[in-house]
Amino acid sequence: MIIADWDPVAFTLAGFTVRWYGIAVSLAVLTIFVVMLREARRLSISEERLFNLFLVGLIGGLVMSRVVHVVDHMVRYPGRPIDWFGFDGLGLYGAIVGVPLAVFVYTRIAGIPWSSMARVGDAVALGAPLGQGIGRVGCFINGCCHGGPTFLPWAVVYEHPHSFAELPGIPVHPAQLYLLLWNLVVFGVVFFLRGRSKPDGASFLSYLILYSAGDFTVRYVRVNEAYALGLQQAQVIGLGIILVCVPILIVKWRRFRANSQSESLSVNG
Repeated sequence: MIIADWDPVAFTLAGFTVRWYGIAVSLAVLTIFVVMLREARRLSISEERLFNLFLVGLIGGLVMSRVVHVVDHMVRYPGRPIDWFGFDGLGLYGAIVGVPLAVFVYTRIAGIPWSSMARVGDAVALGAPLGQGIGRVGCFINGCCHGGPTFLPWAVVYEHPHSFAELPGIPVHPAQLYLLLWNLVVFGVVFFLRGRSKPDGASFLSYLILYSAGDFTVRYVRVNEAYALGLQQAQVIGLGIILVCVPILIVKWRRFRANSQSESLSVNG
């Protein structure tokens, strides 16, 4: 059993409290950017365009992740006041939805073909699960996003008063670590696809599908209340992502294989 008696507050400066969670999120964003940049160079993607897309996506991701967190808070704790513009918590699916949405709006304004974003998405897909894994370490230290009560040997007990744990003093599932491990699995799959012949966007779609499937499963040991159809808010969003992305990925692979066969016949003919 893990006794979490550490202070999730890293330091306080001029009355401003900095939590390890915030530091982890910053490292996560930096990791995604560095890995994405290296992968973009390999894929011959314009760095200038990438910087603009990253900035736009970052803003959209932060805004939407905060919106998702606030909505989730309002559903779970109706009537309880909340600081709309604070950063005590972020909803990861808000970032997953907000980033491509913001990028889509930007491409429409800038006149950039949306189809060219598929390769950019593949570059993002390599760094995203690593960044999310780092973020989950921040969640674990912070005490948020843990699971329900359990007496498994690896249960964690949050005891520090600064912890954001919803069940302090009670052994709970370290759901954050479950998702950390799953993110490493997702990274392994995306890395495996990296050097293979595949349609543009396949890595990004595979990342979305795999992450959503893992998160959907882990949510069954979380303490969040049901949102709709007996599912939690994140499960509803994740299921929607899977239902949208799987058909698109299937169509992409079919077209890619058909084009490959046509090219092979042309060469042999």
